[in-house]
Amino acid sequence: MNEFLNKMERKYGKHAVPRLTTIMIALIAAGYMLQAVAPSVMNYLALDPYRILHGQIWRLVTWVIIPPEAFSIFTIIMLFFYFSIGMSLERAWGDFRYNVYIFGGLLISIAAAFLTYIVFMILFPGSEVLTGQAIGAFFSTYYICMSILLAYAATFPDAVVLLMFVIPVKMKYFGIIYGAFMAYDAVNYIRAVRSGGVLYIIPVIAMLASVLNFVLFFMTLRNRVHLTAEQKKRQKEFRRQILEADSRNQANTRINENGEKVVDIGARHRCEICGRTDVSNPELEFRYCSKCAGAHEYCMEHLYTHVHITPEQT
Repeated sequence: MNEFLNKMERKYGKHAVPRLTTIMIALIAAGYMLQAVAPSVMNYLALDPYRILHGQIWRLVTWVIIPPEAFSIFTIIMLFFYFSIGMSLERAWGDFRYNVYIFGGLLISIAAAFLTYIVFMILFPGSEVLTGQAIGAFFSTYYICMSILLAYAATFPDAVVLLMFVIPVKMKYFGIIYGAFMAYDAVNYIRAVRSGGVLYIIPVIAMLASVLNFVLFFMTLRNRVHLTAEQKKRQKEFRRQILEADSRNQANTRINENGEKVVDIGARHRCEICGRTDVSNPELEFRYCSKCAGAHEYCMEHLYTHVHITPEQT
């Protein structure tokens, strides 16, 4: 699968949509504005299989404009948050891989919506209109945003975010907390189904579709991000420099109190901004910036916030 995707990237990578996160956030923002000025129009945009099969094929695309939740002050905060983590994934994976993940999630959601519709038509004949409306209500960008958060937590597990703007939480734990809330919602929906509200199985299916996209992507591609020729060249140059062991990372020889020769092994990784190393902070992850001239290493906190080093500065 990964080799196939590499071939596809070499052949079609130039057609990948750049800055896809920016486009997605802009569409959601447009959806909020449209919802405020013309709320009735939203009824013509949802992913309603019944309406789509009756000629309203634009719904296959326009459903991504539907806002994931009611607008509030926290909506603005969450949009900025998803913009930040989405852009980080784009930089880490590259445009093509990120496109595959997002558009793959959209296609899986559409397929799940139509499969759900077909099953309901078989089990409950005559409920076409109501089922279509329910699917349109529950299938939204909320679960697409959810899959982005899970992907970020899996890619940068040790990145730290401030929960409620106060509590520092690593993304791997934040992802677990978020997954626990999802499971809690799913259990409540299933209880509603057991109480006779069969349509409440639809949001559970929408959740599973997003989780399926996440699992499929990381089962096949995890830790196999494709490097461009330029990135490979820089990686090779960095390894050469590591072998030369510059002064800041060289092993130091000293004589202990017993007169014995002791070798202190230097740090292998060091952030050029804060100076933290894999010895002083073993919990940190370090990456090399592909946009800096030469080989320059940073911790995840400063990887995307530092000023890039130009060839003239080296």
